[in-house]
Amino acid sequence: TDRIVALVDRMEAFSDYAPITRAEVNIHEVLDRVRKIAQSGFARHVRVNEMYDPSLPPVHGDRDLLLQVFLNLVKNAAEAVPGGSGEIGLTTAYRHGLSLAAPGGDGRRHLPLVVSVADNGGGIPDDLKAHLFDPFVTTKREGLGVGLAISRTIIQSYDGSLTYTDNPGGGAVFAIDLPAEAESMSR
Repeated sequence: TDRIVALVDRMEAFSDYAPITRAEVNIHEVLDRVRKIAQSGFARHVRVNEMYDPSLPPVHGDRDLLLQVFLNLVKNAAEAVPGGSGEIGLTTAYRHGLSLAAPGGDGRRHLPLVVSVADNGGGIPDDLKAHLFDPFVTTKREGLGVGLAISRTIIQSYDGSLTYTDNPGGGAVFAIDLPAEAESMSR
C-alpha cells in the first residue's frame, strides 16, 4: 500500500492543475545542495567533479522541483557507476545560439543555460534509448521507472529540454537546457 501511495504521489507531477511557484534560482546553489546530499548518502562511494560557469544568470523556477530533478539524475548516475572508480560530472555552461521550437507554434525559445550530469557507468542499453523518458521504463530491479519521466515533465514546464547522449568515455550524459531568468520573466 505504501508503495502505491508513493507512486500516486509521484505521478501527480504529470497533472496540469498543480501550480508551479517560480522565483529567481541560482542553479549552482541547487547543484551544491544535491552534491552534499548525494555524498552524505547514496553517492558516498563516488567522486563528484564540478565544472561550473560562474557567470550564469539565475533560472526562473521552483528551487524544490529543480532539486528533485538533479537529485534524480545524480542518484541514477551514482547507481550506474562502477564501485571504487565511479565518477559523476556536474557541468554548467552558457551556450549562445541554442533555441528550440516552442510548443504550440509560438516561435523559438532561446535556451542558453546548460546543466549536465555525466557518469562513467555502463550507459543506457540501445533498446531503451527511444523510450528512456517514458513512464515505467527502468533498468533497475527495484525501480519504478518514473524518475526520468517526472524530471522531463518538470524541465518542460520551464520551456526547457532534458536529453540523453552517450558519454564519449563510456557512461551517460543527461543535459538540461533552460532559458535564463530574464527570458523566462518576459514571457
